Amino acid sequence: MRICVYAASSDFAPTEYTDEARRLGRLLAQAGCEIVYGGGSRGSMGAVADGALSAGGKVIGILPRFMADLEWGHPGLTKLELVEDMRERKHRLLTGSDAVIALPGGCGTLEELFEAITLKRLGLYFNPILLLNTRDYWSPLLKFMDEQVIAERFLNPEHREIWSLAATPEDALPTIRATPAWRADARDYAAVRPA
Repeated sequence: MRICVYAASSDFAPTEYTDEARRLGRLLAQAGCEIVYGGGSRGSMGAVADGALSAGGKVIGILPRFMADLEWGHPGLTKLELVEDMRERKHRLLTGSDAVIALPGGCGTLEELFEAITLKRLGLYFNPILLLNTRDYWSPLLKFMDEQVIAERFLNPEHREIWSLAATPEDALPTIRATPAWRADARDYAAVRPA
């Protein structure tokens, strides 16, 4: 299984985030999963790679050239692929992935997550999208999605099934495996319909 992981590069967030990211990487590697992620060496991004590599896992980084020029890339990856820009990076991260796991993060992580959600809504990506809810990070966003976006009819109620939530790294793979297949007719109800 190839897992796309979205993660932050901040070294200043509480250490619980990097600890959980490292544990997730180790667990995914021990389960035989290949990780594809943004290629960075810092913050949760570096921690998930370090955790997987410490358990003998395969980790592929996708890094824009300008970030490589700034020496932001992780030096110990199985493979580091350089791309021209952020748009190509996002495309390459999702292509061929069997699932997405979004760790807590900032605007880059949110952008990646919402692109994956949008593509799934439109029937262009069909695989599980999981949010790892370390420190209850994603709960306010999911409340907003439910009580504003869906309640105000910007999404259909069935779009709640686009994503799932895991409380701990140990819950991530079981939750992904238990996620029902996304409907093949997703495009038929991508547009918002009357309630």
